[in-house]
Amino acid sequence: MNRKPIPDKSIAFSYVLTDTPLGRLGLHFTSKGLAALTFAAEEAAAADASPPPELAAWVEIIKRAVDGYFQGRVPDLSSLPLDLRGTSFQLRVWQELRKIPWGWTISYKELAARAGSPKGFRAVGRANGANPIPLIIPCHRVINANGALGGFSSGLHRKKWLLEHEKAI
Repeated sequence: MNRKPIPDKSIAFSYVLTDTPLGRLGLHFTSKGLAALTFAAEEAAAADASPPPELAAWVEIIKRAVDGYFQGRVPDLSSLPLDLRGTSFQLRVWQELRKIPWGWTISYKELAARAGSPKGFRAVGRANGANPIPLIIPCHRVINANGALGGFSSGLHRKKWLLEHEKAI
């Protein structure tokens, strides 16, 4: 289960996708966009709940993108409305993560160099672990330099599944 806290005071709407290959996914929105994605969502939000009118288009776009991902379509996630909150370093790492192509992996060391901190691979690992929107910000594409999976806040079995899914397409 994803243990990252959801910024509950700012969440305007939550939606649960119930039928994905990895189980329930929670999509949590603020007035600025998607703020969190949680695996094995236990939230009480119903999958058929109607979002507030000002969020309806965003919810639909992100639902279609996630559904497309699981159906094997490479979605363009670059223009999704996201409400990211983190340190400047975390934001820089998350921006670099979004540049890793579908089906590719890089090492924590390489990601650290791309984020402007060549010796900061441990800090990059912590930034990955703090990523509030896994899948959309593909932290699962970062592995150890020796090819081992490394960590994944939502479980290594999910990371392995995501990487295999992307490589199969």
